[in-house]
Amino acid sequence: MITNQGGEKRQLRSNELAADLAIIGGGVSGTCAAITAARQGLKVVLVQDRPVLGGNASSEVRLWMLGATSHMGNNNRWAREGGVVDELMVENMYRNPEGNPLIFDTVLLDKVILEPNITLLLNTGVYDVEKSATDQLSAIKAFCSQNSTEYIIHAPLFCDASGDGIVAFLAGAAFRMGAEAKEEFGEQFAPTKEYGELLGHSLYFYSKDTGKPVKFVAPSYALDDITKIPRFKNFNAREHGCKLWWLEYGGRLDTVHDTEKIKWELWKVAYGAWNYVKNSGNFPEAENLALEWVGTIPGKRESRRFEGEYIIKQQDIVNQQLHDDAVAFGGWSIDLHPADGVFSEKPGCNQWHSKGIYQIPYRALYSRNIRNLFLAGRIISATHVAFGSTRVMATAAHAAQAVAMAAKICKDKNLLPAELYHKGFIPELQTELLRSGHHIPELVLHDALDLVRNAQVTASSELSLTGLPESELFKPLEFSVAQMIPLKAGAIGAFVVHAEGDVATELEVELRISSKKSNHTPDLTIDKVLLPINVGRNCLKISFDAVMPEESYAFLTFMKNPNVKLQFSAKRVTGLLSVFNAINKDVSNYGKQSPPADIGVDEFEFWCPKRRPEGHNITFNYKSGINAFGAANVTNGIDRPVSAPNAWVADWKDKNPALTISWKEIKTVKRIELLFDTDFDHPMESVLMGHPENVMPFCVRNYVIKDDKGTVVFTKTGNYQTRNIIELTEPLNTRSLTIYLEHPSGDVPAALFSVRCYQ
Repeated sequence: MITNQGGEKRQLRSNELAADLAIIGGGVSGTCAAITAARQGLKVVLVQDRPVLGGNASSEVRLWMLGATSHMGNNNRWAREGGVVDELMVENMYRNPEGNPLIFDTVLLDKVILEPNITLLLNTGVYDVEKSATDQLSAIKAFCSQNSTEYIIHAPLFCDASGDGIVAFLAGAAFRMGAEAKEEFGEQFAPTKEYGELLGHSLYFYSKDTGKPVKFVAPSYALDDITKIPRFKNFNAREHGCKLWWLEYGGRLDTVHDTEKIKWELWKVAYGAWNYVKNSGNFPEAENLALEWVGTIPGKRESRRFEGEYIIKQQDIVNQQLHDDAVAFGGWSIDLHPADGVFSEKPGCNQWHSKGIYQIPYRALYSRNIRNLFLAGRIISATHVAFGSTRVMATAAHAAQAVAMAAKICKDKNLLPAELYHKGFIPELQTELLRSGHHIPELVLHDALDLVRNAQVTASSELSLTGLPESELFKPLEFSVAQMIPLKAGAIGAFVVHAEGDVATELEVELRISSKKSNHTPDLTIDKVLLPINVGRNCLKISFDAVMPEESYAFLTFMKNPNVKLQFSAKRVTGLLSVFNAINKDVSNYGKQSPPADIGVDEFEFWCPKRRPEGHNITFNYKSGINAFGAANVTNGIDRPVSAPNAWVADWKDKNPALTISWKEIKTVKRIELLFDTDFDHPMESVLMGHPENVMPFCVRNYVIKDDKGTVVFTKTGNYQTRNIIELTEPLNTRSLTIYLEHPSGDVPAALFSVRCYQ
């Protein structure tokens, strides 16, 4: 029993913590940064003001996590972000293909609590900072509402990933809100005059079928006149969750301090919308539907953007500007929304895509005037226009991983964030990131510590692709379709394809490439032929006079003709895709992007894959052989398809595919890393949207590693992850390692992007 008559003012219980890196904000960005830093040996305190991790991707908001892949609705092939954010998305796909947001919460929490170097503080909000100098932080103060404890967290380095930038704001970091004028950065998509309007907040609801009639009585605050929402006719009984992203409001308010006001307005809209669905009489199919969940906190899009040493602008995105300090990438469209949100007469968004992915420079990831403060998440240094692309979660998380790796180098070398750049340590940072499975466009890993770089690599077989076998799959050319094929520079051999004609007609076939070899926008037609099509089956030989100017993907393109059916194959191969000039309204893809002439955005066509179980490759024969899948690819320093597959692929007739790493002398190996194909083209939307598979069809599930004596070193069954890290219990002295892999299936040959060994 405790009694305390008191009378004096009491103090909260206080707990002081010390860390190498304090991360404020436990959204996807803060989570990925914390895991990355912890795995590099840093002591991390992760402060999250909500009861779960994930921010906008959590069960509290329920927005799907996306990035450069953009719902497979743009031309950014194999563009899913790498490193920890990829690990989380693949893990969620394995555990949670149904897209249950509660399960995604557990995935994030599980990954964090498994890291002993992370101290996680949930329900803990920062309210003050301490500074050792005008331009330097020394500690933050936070309060946990659940245990009535104040935390004082000391660290030499801080990372603000809080969304609104609470620590950066309190510390006095320079920031911006609203849109810059066109003349400030020369952005053609920017307004003539600056303004303070922002992207608003959104709040979602879920419904479920109960199997019996359910009544709904609207609360008093529900919007009673649904016609106040110009798009009210878009409401229906089927769509819920973040498919209602356009239920947006608040862009003309202070999106930091007016958030509660905005939330109430969004509650009015959400409950009013459901009242309309249930009680207007226009949706008899909703009779058995019940309102299962309504968000209690809105998902924020935009508030403060903090200034770094470099401010990302529109031209960086559209022109795919190269930076010597590139550490991450983006690829979502420039996606800006009307300030009035759901009450606007304008479309809910205005998306303009670039032809490929773009680099994110390190200088945009730290404050220009608070010396030990990193920036992560949606608050990184970007203009309002560029923010339309950099703000999305997977892109933000990918950049946050770079922040965490930079913090490791800063600790080891006693540097401040800007010094890492100015003292010449960017190459080291880039190497560490690439080594960890992180992708940076246009960069190749040259890892001096990797023993495989000085080894001989041989394989039991290498796929020499002379075509894809026939099947019973014939599909009409309702849209133009192209088979992406990796070709070397030089002459192009003849292709043979099969088609069926409903009537006598002609089929136009084009050979296209991208004007930038690492892009996958087929904007250059280098040759074309017109082929007669007879009624019934046709065997078509296609010969081009053009030559490939350099090694890259060619697009064997069949133009739309609904009277022709093209034969497709059941076989799938790492680095091969078919793409369609179709429509994906979710990302403003109507087959072609035709912007106004004065906004600084390119006009081009969209050629995108179809999701499995569709998306088959086109059946073709190519006697010249496509030799792009050799064993040497595992040491080329690129861990995904770009302008070539960059993978060793075994011949599918090889019953026991194996890759051997041989050295001239005995090597001591303590750590082995393998990188498998988990389909970097799949966006893996984290919630709501269900997926037909929980393991990607290209991923090798089972493998065995043996040493030079044939002794089994390691065995793996049931693999589904991209990056496999094997820490041997005892150092292994050997002249060779052989990796025996099983084909993922009869239709997919075994493939491997990289093998790295360390002592």
